[in-house]
Amino acid sequence: MAKIQSGKNVTKKETIIQKAAYLFKTKGYSATSMRELANTLGVEAPSLYNYIGSKSELIQAICSKVMSEFTINLDAIENNSETAISKLEAIVRFHIQKMLNNFDEVFVANHEWKHLKEPLLSTFLNQRRSYEKRLMILIENGVEKNEVRPINPYVAVLTILSAVRGLEFWYGHKKNVTQLELENEMVNHLLNGIIK
Repeated sequence: MAKIQSGKNVTKKETIIQKAAYLFKTKGYSATSMRELANTLGVEAPSLYNYIGSKSELIQAICSKVMSEFTINLDAIENNSETAISKLEAIVRFHIQKMLNNFDEVFVANHEWKHLKEPLLSTFLNQRRSYEKRLMILIENGVEKNEVRPINPYVAVLTILSAVRGLEFWYGHKKNVTQLELENEMVNHLLNGIIK
């Protein structure tokens, strides 16, 4: 029986989660079977259960990982002494980098979260709402400090997150734009629209 081949500095469980994210993104959570995941990994299906308990555990792991990474980044940014604009730029850049470098996992967290089971579904949605509120507070602080034009914080957050999520289209059509150029242009377009 073949063994799961993990990459450098990646555990076998992380390899399984990465492959699951790819399949969930490509086929959707519902259409992906554990047998298919095992075939993709080149192992027998029963051997997966040595590392992961169920398909629902995989979607939970993916969504939790993505939410945790965004939250940890926001925690660090909120606590630094930079300007509101610098903080927003760092957040936008982080979102773009996650979309470009961890596309499968972010895509799954954006689209397949609805397959989470309770109470994990409610926890995930509450974390997401809390994250968005914290971004709105950053924008409100920027307005109060006269760094950001008087704008509706909700609309600004919706615009920023939607624009970054729009990279899903770029990912499928990759034009002649480097990742760094794409990141810099998006930051410029998104933030110059709100800087006073």
